Amino acid sequence: MEKSSFLANLECGWCRREYEPDRLWNLCPDCGKPLLARYDLRAVARAVSPRDLPGREPSLWRYRELLPLRSDRFKLSLGEGYTPLMRAYRLEKEIGHGPLFIKDEGLNPTGSFKARGLSLAVSRALELGIKSLSIPSAGNAACALSAYAAAAGLEAHVYLPADVPRPFITECRVLGAQVHLIDGLITDCARAAREDLEKYGRFDVSTLKEPYRLEGKKTMGYELAEQMDWALPEVIVYPTGGGTGLVGMWKAFEELEKLGWIGSKRPRLVTVQAEGCAPMVKAFHEGKEFAEPWSEASTIADGLRVPAAVGDFLILRALRESRGTAVAVSDREILEATYLLGRTTGIWPAPEGGATLAALRRLQQEEWIKDGQSVVLFNTGNGARYSRLWD
Repeated sequence: MEKSSFLANLECGWCRREYEPDRLWNLCPDCGKPLLARYDLRAVARAVSPRDLPGREPSLWRYRELLPLRSDRFKLSLGEGYTPLMRAYRLEKEIGHGPLFIKDEGLNPTGSFKARGLSLAVSRALELGIKSLSIPSAGNAACALSAYAAAAGLEAHVYLPADVPRPFITECRVLGAQVHLIDGLITDCARAAREDLEKYGRFDVSTLKEPYRLEGKKTMGYELAEQMDWALPEVIVYPTGGGTGLVGMWKAFEELEKLGWIGSKRPRLVTVQAEGCAPMVKAFHEGKEFAEPWSEASTIADGLRVPAAVGDFLILRALRESRGTAVAVSDREILEATYLLGRTTGIWPAPEGGATLAALRRLQQEEWIKDGQSVVLFNTGNGARYSRLWD
């Protein structure tokens, strides 16, 4: 793309204080909440329109003006984004619901949607002079950071639960990252990473603790709108751990409306979590603005084993503004739905993707979703890494 970024400032998602965008920030210095990138959308609307997109590269970088990178010299791309949106005809017949679409994020580099966020976060870190990066992860984000840090020639430190599936560990090591295995959950990994951040001066790119992973994830919303000819679906079902993708898509729809590319109609958003770790579901149904940390988190879907999310209020805000809901499903339902999704679509989904189908079936039974309402399920990763589930 020829146009430069129209990044204007950073804004705290909670206290609304604004910050200068071309220096390093993690959380808001005033209130400790996530910072969001804001753009000069009037200038973007003058510079580009939907008619300009078809000739652009089939990656998330086709939306270059709405991304934060100032110079293409620092652009790190492994082909992330612009993943297929497929109509699931056989699955529709199986469950008695249509139209039903699958957005297959497992076809991203490193096999998951995490490639989107880390492509932007590492590109921007490189542009701003960072040399060493750190992340706590349940697996997929660690692989993505390892890949983009390798492409940039930067040092990557990844903190993983010791019981993470072995393929995640191997991939990170092959990609040159320093792997730190921690007894416990991702919250324990975050604690260990934080201690080393202070000790060694690394930059933290964990979920919503810097502004730019969100900007990569929001492109799922741009793509969905473009692939559906600028008419959004009625329902989006999304597996939620840290929640960056859900928050990012809601931000994308707001930006697209201000650009005049879509109207005011929005999808109802559905957060899906596992019964063994459902802090957002609990907080949503209790009417709370923040979620309490979940104790003794346990699920076969590693990406959903996130006891606490720094962007909890942003997730809950998006659900309520969209008139959406939050659903917790059992590991048995997740596994059954994962196999059903696979044998009816040809996609080998991660269990987090299977969880979205389990949630859809629950919402069908409750008549919260009715046949004829268009639904998009997000498969956030490839199932091949979860070898212990298939033995």
